[in-house]
Amino acid sequence: MARKKTPKRIIAPDAVYNNVMVAKFINALMRKGKKTVARKIMYQAFDIIKEKTKKEPLDIFDLAIKNVSPSLEVKSRRIGGAVYQVPKEVKGDKKISLTIRWLIWAAKSKKGKPMREKLAEEFIVASKNEGAAVKKRSDTHRMAEANRAFAHFAR
Repeated sequence: MARKKTPKRIIAPDAVYNNVMVAKFINALMRKGKKTVARKIMYQAFDIIKEKTKKEPLDIFDLAIKNVSPSLEVKSRRIGGAVYQVPKEVKGDKKISLTIRWLIWAAKSKKGKPMREKLAEEFIVASKNEGAAVKKRSDTHRMAEANRAFAHFAR
């Protein structure tokens, strides 16, 4: 029997910047329920951004999110014994969650610095349309473009 759909959780905006996207990012950054640690890392990263760029950190953050957001992705579909990479459009919450995941992954993959510095650097380079997270987005787009011939398999 089909279950009823779980309702979407409404995330309250964060206390400092009153921004829902920052709150979502903090939640994604959090490990083992330690939200205060995640908040501290995020706000310190914003302080570093303000110090390095002399611009508003929220503007840099929003631009980085916009630059990393994918519009296409590939999904594996099995058709008649063969597995095809079918390109699909990314919509809504999935786009945001992929963006956040890629930015955190890019920051974590750097070595030798505290997370706040790695995160700040990733936001700055992503706002300039450079860096690992932007490369991940362009690779995903390239893969979707290469498999455009299989688009008719999409449901």
